[in-house]
Amino acid sequence: MARRKTSVAGAEPPPGRVRIVAGKWRGRRLPVADVAGLRPTGERIRETLFNWLAPRIEGARCLDLYAGTGALGFEALSRGAGQVTFVERSPAAVAALRRAAALLGAEGARIHAGDARELLRRGGQGGLDLVFLDPPFDGDRLSELCRLLAEGQWLAPAAAVYLEQARDAPEAALPEGWRTIREQRAGNVRFTLVLAAGGAGTSAEDPR
Repeated sequence: MARRKTSVAGAEPPPGRVRIVAGKWRGRRLPVADVAGLRPTGERIRETLFNWLAPRIEGARCLDLYAGTGALGFEALSRGAGQVTFVERSPAAVAALRRAAALLGAEGARIHAGDARELLRRGGQGGLDLVFLDPPFDGDRLSELCRLLAEGQWLAPAAAVYLEQARDAPEAALPEGWRTIREQRAGNVRFTLVLAAGGAGTSAEDPR
């Protein structure tokens, strides 16, 4: 969930609510904080992404960095993820995430108020199956975030990492051994699914 300085084709306009596409909370609409530049990942992109993730989402331990509205993380929980940690530094957005989790009765939701990069620099204990990276589009944050995930030992051996960026932005520099297994574009957005080193992934064919 990125904050973007300008409107980006393929991303939804600022909504009053964000709709969960599928799963046990299908059709539920969650409140969106009144935070300048807050944008959810579009429904069409989420639908494609979670079709890619269908074989690995059940019971997954997830990290939703730059969570914003929580559209990606709550979609994951709706579709069977075991736990999602939402990381967000805006107090208003954090409060909205907590209200959304309470509204849904989302027992697997963990809300962390703070900076994404500072959290990653502390290092993890492994075990994350899936990470969502949708930082603001200005600047090359994705390369640094991927590096911090790898160096900090956050990921399980078969972990997948989702990257969202502007269509024409330079591709993120991936850590050694990581590889792209899915990539697609929607308007001016490029979204990619990456397999971390050591993972046993799926076919690299891009479903249509």
